[in-house]
Amino acid sequence: MDNNQNPQDGNINIELNEMVAAGIYANLALVNHSPSEFVVDFIQLMPGVQQAKVRSRVILAPLHAKRVLNALQQNIANYEQQFGEIKEVEPFVLGASNVQA
Repeated sequence: MDNNQNPQDGNINIELNEMVAAGIYANLALVNHSPSEFVVDFIQLMPGVQQAKVRSRVILAPLHAKRVLNALQQNIANYEQQFGEIKEVEPFVLGASNVQA
């Protein structure tokens, strides 16, 4: 941290290496939870292939999961205001213990 920055000021230095910056493609997400955490598996599902691969798993505390939800809702609203409504082409599927997105 820079000597002039104070974490209480809300300034954080965030490092993004090249591998992470390249991103991971996912077209399916499974969300599960326990009393202490939310687990989001980002999956790449290829057409015509019976097996899908989890490309990334993110584990969040409940408070952070809610903050991610709020950030996504705000960004979707901003996107739709700029580019138009995002239309769902497949029905949203709910599982017994997880949610697919």
